[in-house]
Formats: sequence, C-alpha cells, structure tokens
Amino acid sequence: MILSKEKILNEIKNKRISVGKTQIDDTTIKLHLGNEFRIFKERTKKIVLNENEDYKKYTKLIKRKEYILQPNEFILGVTKETVKLPENIAGLLTGRSRFARLGLSVHSTSNYVHPGVNNKQVLEIKNNLNIPIVLKEGMGICQLIL
Repeated sequence: MILSKEKILNEIKNKRISVGKTQIDDTTIKLHLGNEFRIFKERTKKIVLNENEDYKKYTKLIKRKEYILQPNEFILGVTKETVKLPENIAGLLTGRSRFARLGLSVHSTSNYVHPGVNNKQVLEIKNNLNIPIVLKEGMGICQLIL
C-alpha cells in the first residue's frame, strides 16, 4: 500500500517520519539536491566488484552550490533532507518526470529506502544527453514514495 498525503502528514505529526520542510503531494514527498557530490577519480583504471567494496575509495567529495554534469557523466549526490522512517515503512526514490524528459536520471538501480533509515539519501545521477546539464543545490530533484 502506498501512503496518501493524509497518512504521511499523520506520520510526520506523530514524529514517526521526518523529512524536514518539504512539499508533500498526493502520494509523494519532494526531496531536494544537497551541495555534496562524489565524482569518480580520473585515474581509476577499473573497479573490481565484491560484496565489501566501498564507492568512497573510487570517488572524491566536492561541495558546490552548482555542478555542471557533462554528457554521459555519472556522479553521486545526496539529498538536502535527512529521511527518517520507522521500522515498518519502506520507501522508493524516483526521479521527477520534468527532469527525466530532459535526460537526467537520479538513480540507476538502488532506489529502495530501508525501514528504520535516518540519513540523507544517496542519488546516482547521470546525464543521458549529449549536452551539459546544470545541477543546482536546492532543486527538487526527486520524490519519495512510502
């Protein structure tokens, strides 16, 4: 079952869900882009995947109010909001159609938000166009469905 706006607001009122000050639509919570990005190090020759691999080993953290995402570039970003959920509610992060139609993806495959989470959400951001896309801190980049 997807939570309605009324149920989401009730969960927030009862302090079981926390998402900061943001817009809540009929069934989604808008989340905004923060100012922290992880870009992949240029000298990385290959990544050997294993269960314990840490993406931080291959990336460097930068803080910017604006980032120009080059064609086909893939970076990691975080939401401005910290998402806190109770142990019995999970979420799905999804992109917004207005940006998807302009070639922006905000997650590759890991859109699941675990019950009991209390952190900023990591976004897997990719420019699918052949022209740069400007990302700005505070833009309503994705939405959370509970």
